[in-house]
Amino acid sequence: MAWDTEQTQRQLLDAGATLFARHGFAGTTMDAIGRESGINKERVYSYFGSKSGFFTAVLDDQLAELLEQLPVEGTGPEAVGGYAVALFDRLESRPELARLLAWESLELTEAVAVDCRSLSCASIATGIVAALPDTTREGAEQLLLSVITLVVGWWTLSRVADTVLTGHITPDTRRETIRADAEALAAARS
Repeated sequence: MAWDTEQTQRQLLDAGATLFARHGFAGTTMDAIGRESGINKERVYSYFGSKSGFFTAVLDDQLAELLEQLPVEGTGPEAVGGYAVALFDRLESRPELARLLAWESLELTEAVAVDCRSLSCASIATGIVAALPDTTREGAEQLLLSVITLVVGWWTLSRVADTVLTGHITPDTRRETIRADAEALAAARS
């Protein structure tokens, strides 16, 4: 029976995404990846070279399309609020992406999938400039970074939320707060 290399790599990447999101690079062992994937850990080395090469491949696989197909639609601050909600919804359906972004910043010296992620960010910044014509390109990029940080914080800084927020907050409540905050940031730029 022939070995299905593509399927094996997919199983390893999916297991890596689960474990790296949960434990980061340092906290994930190759033995755990083997157990999670049901694949001998030696396959990781044969396909990806090393644990760090595998970590980079997992991040590349998971984060390369994080911001794709999330356009800024409409005009005015509401367009930026709509974008923030669309990003929130994407991360709500796949919260491991936010955690992988955090681990990338904590454990790597440079970003992965820079070319495609930079193109996505440039497209979104262009959409922000179109929505907020008085905003400079640099201002749009800064606003995009602020919105991404605002949204990703819900999943990566949850213990901070536990200490700041005194009432019970649902994802829907947080989603609408993010919309309002993103719109306020955008209004300050226009």
